[in-house]
Amino acid sequence: MFAQDVESKTERKPGHTNENRFKQLYQEFSTPNQYRSANGAPGPQYYQQQADYVMDIELDDENARIYGEETITYTNNSPDVLEYLWVQLDQNVRAKTSQSPLIEPSGAAPVEQASSFVNKYMGEGFDGGFKIDYVKDTKGNNLPHIVNQTMMRIDLPSALQPGDKYSFSIKWWYNIVEHTVDRARSGYETFEDGNRGYVIAQFYPRMAVYNDVEGWQNSQFYGRDEFALPFGDFEVNITTPADHVLDGTGVLTNRKEVFSKEMMNRYNKAKKSYDKPVMIVTQEEAEAASKGKVRSKKTWKLDAKMVRDFGFASSRRYLWDMMAVKIGGKDVMAVSVYPPEGNPLWEDYSTLVVASTLKSYSRMSFDYPYHKAISVHAKQQGMEYPMICWNYGRPDKDGSYSDRTKYGMMSVIIHEVGHNYFPMIVNSDERQWTWMDEGLNTFVQYVAEQDFGEWYPDAIAPNKAYPSRRGPAKNIVSYMAGDQDYIAPIMTKGLNTYNFGANAYSKPATGLNILRETIMGRELFDHAFRTYSQRWMFKHPTPEDFFRTMEDASAVDLDWFWRAWFYTTDYTDIGVKDVKKFYVSSKMSKEIKEMIAARGMKESDLPPLVYLVEEGSDEFEESMKTQSLNDVTTLQTYLMDNMSPAERANLKQPKYFYEVTFEKPGGIPMPIIVEYTYSDGSTKRETYPAQIWRKNDAEVGKTIASDLEITKIMVDPDEETADIDTSNNAWPKRKKLGEFDTFKEGQKN
Repeated sequence: MFAQDVESKTERKPGHTNENRFKQLYQEFSTPNQYRSANGAPGPQYYQQQADYVMDIELDDENARIYGEETITYTNNSPDVLEYLWVQLDQNVRAKTSQSPLIEPSGAAPVEQASSFVNKYMGEGFDGGFKIDYVKDTKGNNLPHIVNQTMMRIDLPSALQPGDKYSFSIKWWYNIVEHTVDRARSGYETFEDGNRGYVIAQFYPRMAVYNDVEGWQNSQFYGRDEFALPFGDFEVNITTPADHVLDGTGVLTNRKEVFSKEMMNRYNKAKKSYDKPVMIVTQEEAEAASKGKVRSKKTWKLDAKMVRDFGFASSRRYLWDMMAVKIGGKDVMAVSVYPPEGNPLWEDYSTLVVASTLKSYSRMSFDYPYHKAISVHAKQQGMEYPMICWNYGRPDKDGSYSDRTKYGMMSVIIHEVGHNYFPMIVNSDERQWTWMDEGLNTFVQYVAEQDFGEWYPDAIAPNKAYPSRRGPAKNIVSYMAGDQDYIAPIMTKGLNTYNFGANAYSKPATGLNILRETIMGRELFDHAFRTYSQRWMFKHPTPEDFFRTMEDASAVDLDWFWRAWFYTTDYTDIGVKDVKKFYVSSKMSKEIKEMIAARGMKESDLPPLVYLVEEGSDEFEESMKTQSLNDVTTLQTYLMDNMSPAERANLKQPKYFYEVTFEKPGGIPMPIIVEYTYSDGSTKRETYPAQIWRKNDAEVGKTIASDLEITKIMVDPDEETADIDTSNNAWPKRKKLGEFDTFKEGQKN
């Protein structure tokens, strides 16, 4: 019969494209160019725009209002001619005309907090949003502009050529929201004595980013996705009531004018204190200032170079402490600002956590380049800006607090201070790729949390590890195993993401931790991560720049991992499908006999062979259990003819042979981490790289020769791969516990 006749009777499967999980990410990635290189580094023609600000700000404490005049100088470093500029008006998310409430579906909640109920159903709504008095050029002429929700387009009188600069001014004001009611990213808190604590950000019209990837980043701000901003220099003068204390982004250039003599002495002492904070404003002083209000004013002058944003905090009720920390051979001031309501928790821990965070993040990325990092206590806030951040964590009124409150405060401080690195310096686009700052930052946060006990062991209970919530693989399992109808890939715009916290924070952080601990190893991962961080300091990276750099600096092909973990909602599930035991034999099995017969061959046609006979098969004999390799004639003949006595003496003499079949019901390829337990109680770990799945995505086998009998096999014994179903991880299979036994096991663990 001709070959084509055989083929004609066989049903052909349709052809298919390359669906291999280990194919390269050429389809997903854009083509490298002169702006962004194939190795993940900035290209030879990389550019970024610059926006410099000179601002005069007044904080009206009586009316909870802020007034500002700013002059922006915009430098066009792009090769493009710009006919207009886009400015962000983030406060407009709270304007009465805001569309943010309209894009979210809502139902009648069966229970509401009183404040929420009043705001939703009984109030007229907060009168928020920028009130723009004017937009003018440097000659005082009005500039045509149009406001589209949270964006304002300024039409230029003539096109801005590459390399040119353009300056213009904006005068504005707005009502400050009470963030403890509205849960805004900035605003004020009213304390029981009537005083306010202000944490102020997104308070000025800010230039949008223009870059080589998408031109203007003028995506609307609906309240969730954060900000994409260009770098620049800031000169900011902030006028407050004279009894306020204030700190913010930048160098305080008139410290001697706004500090008392005693404050200056304490400040100079703090600059030399490396082991504990020094109080600049004590609790007694803060409480005394809170009892009266002055009508006079004071102006704080701050100057910041090469920052992407600006924030500040101000109140007459704030305590203030500082200490120095050595970073890369220079001193950086770790600073905390908080009301008496934060004590004793904040005075004991906040500034130590700031100092520890700077050490850990600098080790993982680059030396902190600014002169200070400030942690400000805000009751319900966790938010970040260059050199300053808001953090929650408040004791009970009697000063007591639980471990949950303590570690919750520490973790949010680590996280928000860490944002100085990602995205305040490694300046990714938060509006589009939330995970690039939140996920990367949460990963380094986990490292920093584990470091904290090393830097300051007295702050952690003896013999206890830091209770990190995000990072370990096992902590993401419940999310990965969730309803696929409500899970989105990490590579999704944050505004359109289900389960925002898990998607933007936990899953990318966990993936990076798996890479570091299980797939790449710390040495390769840490070098690659530092390379990415240092390549993109003070620049605007994309996800591809990160993915490419991690591979470029490590020589580890990770396309399979990026695709599975970041571009899909697949999950990990690897187990033991079957285990077969074999013995060596000189006898041919029934299977081999049938195979050679089908080929028209005889036993005499075969060369001398060694056979493996499966335990329990027709050919298996009881006597084979004690048979050694010395009994296999064909094997001994080969050894005698081909190896010297010394070489034969060095050979192993395995007594047991196993074929272990591993299965992968889950979509994500992962290394198979296996622990084998032997009859004498000893164990051995083996890690088969993820590439073992490259030709069979469903199951793979490994043959094992052992001197000892294997009694137990466990896949992923330390839960390193986020395996969502461990019921198939053990051999022999574990008994399924009844409902009551499951409850008892849970209580025990």
